[in-house]
Amino acid sequence: MQPIPYIFFRNDARAAFTLYGEVFGAEPEIMEMGDAMPGVDPKTVMHAAVKVGDGWIYGSDDPSGSDVAAMAGCNVHVSFPTVDEARRVFDALSEGGDVRMPLEKTFWSPAFGAFSDKFGTRWMISADAPES
Repeated sequence: MQPIPYIFFRNDARAAFTLYGEVFGAEPEIMEMGDAMPGVDPKTVMHAAVKVGDGWIYGSDDPSGSDVAAMAGCNVHVSFPTVDEARRVFDALSEGGDVRMPLEKTFWSPAFGAFSDKFGTRWMISADAPES
């Protein structure tokens, strides 16, 4: 059993999962709403998935029209085997977002940082190995 984060978006799930697919080197799976819900744009993302290492991230647009709350108190954490790879992902996903903690050495990791990306998804990125 493995938990899978499911993230809701304000009509930009397609753009988010396209970026996540590019950053993590995986083709995102995107299912559109089609005619499933009358009155909802058929291009609205009903479900999206992208493989991240051995795990997945799922998400969709929120067709209810409600203002989706930010991920307060929740982060997606991904750890990489090298500092270089952690830096690459941190830089790519944090572009246009809000960096809460720059990627830097800590007492628990050779590189750790936290940010919200431009879609509002909160991330924590770290490295497992010594600096490369």
